[in-house]
Amino acid sequence: MQSTRRCPVEWSPSFECHVRPDGEREYKIGHRLVDEFLEFVVGRARPNTVRAYAHDLSVFFSVVKKNPTEVKPKDVMAFVTVQRRPKPGSENVVRIDGSAGLSASTIKRRLAAVSSFYGYLITRDDVDVTTNPVPRGIATRQGRSRGGRGLPLVRGVRRLPRILDAAEVESLMGALRTERDRAMTQAMVLGGLRRCEVLGLRLSDLRFGEWRVFITEGKGGYERLVPLSPTFFSTVARYMDRERPEEATTDALFVSLKGQRRGQPLSVPGLDQIISAARARAGLSHGTCHELRHTCFTRLREAGMAIEAIQAQAGHRSITSTRVYLHLDMHWLADEYRRATETIEAQALVGVAQ
Repeated sequence: MQSTRRCPVEWSPSFECHVRPDGEREYKIGHRLVDEFLEFVVGRARPNTVRAYAHDLSVFFSVVKKNPTEVKPKDVMAFVTVQRRPKPGSENVVRIDGSAGLSASTIKRRLAAVSSFYGYLITRDDVDVTTNPVPRGIATRQGRSRGGRGLPLVRGVRRLPRILDAAEVESLMGALRTERDRAMTQAMVLGGLRRCEVLGLRLSDLRFGEWRVFITEGKGGYERLVPLSPTFFSTVARYMDRERPEEATTDALFVSLKGQRRGQPLSVPGLDQIISAARARAGLSHGTCHELRHTCFTRLREAGMAIEAIQAQAGHRSITSTRVYLHLDMHWLADEYRRATETIEAQALVGVAQ
């Protein structure tokens, strides 16, 4: 009787990135099943997501040291324990969520990648995997009686995003050196665009007559048409007239202005370096691209913009993601409380002799 050949029990993941002839990046970590999953994900997710999946799966299997078909829930829970341990030399550093290791959000992201991988294997139905080893939660007596998921495997902390005040925004804008840099920053702080959406803008995406931009590089591949301040379009016009290299052949709006990449699309590290350098010149301790986006939506909410309109501007699929700006609005909670208490007090005084 011929025996079925099995993969070795242990293997050593190796994170590799290759550029295909069509320009697409493909990631491999050295196991057939995982590499096939990453190839499958390429057609369904953005490049950054694929890279994150590859990295997180490489970390997971480097710790677990098992063949994918042999991973059990106890291995996943052991992985969580390892991730929460402090790194050598950081024993005295404690995060806001009380842990000394990786943040809860990082661990949850890695578990999500592992869970997606096993969901893929179960759907394929051609390997010896019938259940997802990533637990949905830790069972409790109360949870079982109510049919719930029990306690979460990793308890996260929902932190309010940091924003810049008006003076900090003014200092940052004053520290930028080119019209291109000012236009990119205005797209984030006035329009709430994500970093990838700013860099993904093409010349044809600008609607000058409407003061709107067409977003094609939205999160999850979703497109949207959003308004942007005339100030942004004025700055873009100056950039196009004075700075954008005439020899640039790309349709990307924002390109490198000097060096070997002059005229080529600006990269993510390039934008990060621009913002970081301006932040240092302005003497600011914070002010990332994402914080500029948060600043935009907080100010819009404070100015009275409806939460549903902010959801559309932000490109949030769920309004739950948008509601955080209610808490960042310094006046909203106070106004709502004052209105409610005035009503209660008025009702309490009905029939009371004055």
